[in-house]
Amino acid sequence: MRQTLVLLLLVAAAGCGGSGNTGNGDAGGGKARQITIGLSMDTLKEERWQRDRDLFTAKAESLGARVLVQAANGDDALQNSQAENLLTQGVDVLVVVPHNAKSTATIVASAHRMNVPVLAYDRLIEDCDLDLYVTFDPVRVGEIQAQYAVDRVPRGDYVLIFGAPTDNNAHGYREGNLKVLQPYIDRGDIRIVTDQWARDWLAVEALKIMENALTRAGNRVDAVIAANDGTASGAIQALTEQKLAGKVVVTGQDAELEACRRVVAGTQTMTVYKPLPVLARTAAEAAVHLARKEAVPGADRTADNGAGPVPAILIDTVAVDKDNMVQTVIASGFHGYDEVYRDVPPADRPPRPGP
Repeated sequence: MRQTLVLLLLVAAAGCGGSGNTGNGDAGGGKARQITIGLSMDTLKEERWQRDRDLFTAKAESLGARVLVQAANGDDALQNSQAENLLTQGVDVLVVVPHNAKSTATIVASAHRMNVPVLAYDRLIEDCDLDLYVTFDPVRVGEIQAQYAVDRVPRGDYVLIFGAPTDNNAHGYREGNLKVLQPYIDRGDIRIVTDQWARDWLAVEALKIMENALTRAGNRVDAVIAANDGTASGAIQALTEQKLAGKVVVTGQDAELEACRRVVAGTQTMTVYKPLPVLARTAAEAAVHLARKEAVPGADRTADNGAGPVPAILIDTVAVDKDNMVQTVIASGFHGYDEVYRDVPPADRPPRPGP
């Protein structure tokens, strides 16, 4: 099925016939029936994924589609069974945010048996004939985090807290981190105190990793590259207990509201802003095109998922810190000025963005 999509990307197709859930209306040329999108999500426990769900659903509904949402909250078997349930409800396309990059390949196989295309949202599904991947470039995100850290701490002791080992994106972030850090490590300028994976991206896992690292290093840590804002929060909790919060560079990702508050307060140094409205809008538009068996605009990149190249849309990201918070996260409307600066005295706040 992926080969069909690639061909469509090269040659604009007038339309495809055949059986299955096409969403193109009835055979007699009557009113087109509503497209149904199945959205299978790893979790809704984090603020970031709640935003994704709401943004994606709003955009899909504005395009005339309806969205059926299921969330497995980190349970691989449950996510697979929920996806099967969405397929039995007759969805025209399945959008999957996988918890486990490998086990969700069975979801793709099941969908294709029913002639339903599958779009991987933000996280790649491995070892399968995936139709489309819409994400932020994970390697680039990792590079941004590490480059930000070394620009400020070119010499010192680093703690690396990676995300869930079951998440392909976490491996991409790690790859990007090490692309930047390795020359410094090889020269002896940077020493890695510890580098560990945080199971399921849990803050409590990052807390344990950071506590152990501080004990091992006698509290001599200069920078923490935390893969996302959740793991950053765990690391900062450990630093706070040792009165080191604000004295150590700490990275993050996702620009969650609490993380943005930590950034302007100075306990978290930066986060990577991934414009979720752009991701959600792009993915919703792509899902509708897939459901209609149409070419997907902008799918001009590829990602190797182990079974071959997958058509991909990669969206740009930006480093955000105290200096550009207003010009990025707030100016885009992602978070409100008063929300982010809630705990900052008015006299210490930067000017509000213009109209």
